[in-house]
Amino acid sequence: MEWSECISQAINYIEEHITEEITMGDIAQSAMLSPYYFQKGFTMLCGFTVGEYIRRRRLTLAGSELVSGSDKIIAIALKYGYDSPDSFTRAFTRFHGATPTAVRKGEAMIKSFAPLKIKLILEGGFSVDYLICKKEAFTLIGVSKICKYAEADIAVQATWQEFNQKSNNICSKYGVSIDEKMDGNQFEYMIADDYRPDTDIPEGLTTKVIPAYTWAVFACKGPGNKTIPDVHQKIFSEWLPNCKDYKIAAGYHIEMYNDPADYKLGIMDENYYSEIWIPVERK
Repeated sequence: MEWSECISQAINYIEEHITEEITMGDIAQSAMLSPYYFQKGFTMLCGFTVGEYIRRRRLTLAGSELVSGSDKIIAIALKYGYDSPDSFTRAFTRFHGATPTAVRKGEAMIKSFAPLKIKLILEGGFSVDYLICKKEAFTLIGVSKICKYAEADIAVQATWQEFNQKSNNICSKYGVSIDEKMDGNQFEYMIADDYRPDTDIPEGLTTKVIPAYTWAVFACKGPGNKTIPDVHQKIFSEWLPNCKDYKIAAGYHIEMYNDPADYKLGIMDENYYSEIWIPVERK
């Protein structure tokens, strides 16, 4: 299944289950993707998170029912996943700019957020440097945290902040997301270095074997805080949707960082080099 078709199928699943409890694992499974890759791809393609999309759609439908229906406000709140009138009123007011009561009385307008539809359009060409290569299994050593998909960006940033505030016995050569089963609502995030079997494992650190795979390795040249997000954008919005030969093979996602000390301006140097690794297999 093409990447855009996977996203479209996930959107259909969300719409069909919009009044039910929906987990990231359920949605990603409907699209036959790892929850981590699905969430990243969805955000890159759509410009907002899956959770934000669900919230906007539910509040849109709740607003329509307030205007056209006769159900009590509390019943509508419960239907769309809010367990109290206060929480529903706060969310509703932030989205629509008016309270549910005002809308019910016909004193205010409501907003409409339509379901997403994925369309392929012709745009200008893009450029991204990558290679496809096989790597034998290798072992990493580092700090590891379990992160929820719904809070992925915040959790990863917090892990880095905690790492940078401590005196560590390893270099931060890799940032690794691991979801070996490719299901569920959480993943393991690791800040790591290459492991040498002849060394002891310091307290607080763990090792992880990354299996042998074929990898798509994408070059990121320039300041890391700008170039890495830009390349991620190209991978998920352009390379994957247009790649006819390969698809994602496993729940691993690796960023490899060169040593900032080798560059005059560190990771902000215009020549700074890093890579993004994605395991792939032929379609």
